[in-house]
Amino acid sequence: MSQHQDTVIPPPSFSRFAERFPAVVEAYDRFGAVLRAAGPLSAREVALVKLAVSVGARMQGATYAHARKARAAGIADADLEHVVMLAAPTVGFPNMMTALGWLRDALSGAAPADGG
Repeated sequence: MSQHQDTVIPPPSFSRFAERFPAVVEAYDRFGAVLRAAGPLSAREVALVKLAVSVGARMQGATYAHARKARAAGIADADLEHVVMLAAPTVGFPNMMTALGWLRDALSGAAPADGG
């Protein structure tokens, strides 16, 4: 089973993709594992970076996924909120507020608007 499925229940769209293309998902998971192992960041730091990158790229589905994964890894909601707030000077206050809404929705168990 892929890492995605072991840590957090994935959204239906990902589950359908994984059922249809399991080899692609396994290769993607291996790629991520190699990248994580290539540097000195802790698992906590990696999770926070992934959330920050998702927010900065304005990727709603990725923000939901990385928020859920970070929480499942034991990172406090206040820490996740702080990461999103730190994006304001870079992405702008309105974009940060949008991402903060995504974070709060993800932590409440809501699905992204795109169903992902």
